[in-house]
Amino acid sequence: MTRGSTLVLAGALALAAAAGPLLDAQAPAGPEPNAPKAPIPDGFTEIFNGTDTTGWHVSRTNHHGTMPSFRVLDGILIGTQDPPGKGGILLTDKKYRNVEVFLEVKPDWGCDGGLFLRSSEAGEAYQVMLDYLPGGNMGGVYGERLQGVSAAAARDWQKAWKREEWNTVRARIEGDVPRIQVWINGEPVTDFTDTGNHARDGAADGMLAIQMHYSNDTTKRWVPGGFWRWRTIAVKELP
Repeated sequence: MTRGSTLVLAGALALAAAAGPLLDAQAPAGPEPNAPKAPIPDGFTEIFNGTDTTGWHVSRTNHHGTMPSFRVLDGILIGTQDPPGKGGILLTDKKYRNVEVFLEVKPDWGCDGGLFLRSSEAGEAYQVMLDYLPGGNMGGVYGERLQGVSAAAARDWQKAWKREEWNTVRARIEGDVPRIQVWINGEPVTDFTDTGNHARDGAADGMLAIQMHYSNDTTKRWVPGGFWRWRTIAVKELP
């Protein structure tokens, strides 16, 4: 290598070294798919133990499906359709009245999930919509097979949601005539009060459930091979 070439190379390396930190500082931060678990708020008790589905059961009468695949892998509850096109719900064995629920979730894009509150065995419930797909709504409220419930869409949920990362969802239901509030990553997105108690048979309590929606050619609510993931499910019972 000639002396001239050596000087050119040395100059190029010096410029690269000088520019490197500046370029790194200007680069946008990417997603953190393996970020540490979010802290569980004070007063909450975990109801998913990170090992198995003790305290939970699959509904055998839900219209989305009756044989959904739920398994635990490395402390994460993973759900997918089984067989493809058929979803279902996983219910708590215990019933809850006034309660807050705290989830940490990571769904695949194109997969429709949900959190059911005051659910019947068949899945008739107040639902916190977790429709993670085109045109979907994360954090709104819907009456799942309940008559008389006006759906409430979450506002600005896209600003709070972190794509391709773990996100927290917190939902509170209280009152005989339910008031439901929802937060995504600590940001309020829904504050809904029903016009009456429209739960099945006027129930003021019920099970909690996590949902995987059915899907077909006309109702495309799940991508082939898609998954929903939960690594924290915790509750705080309210007076």
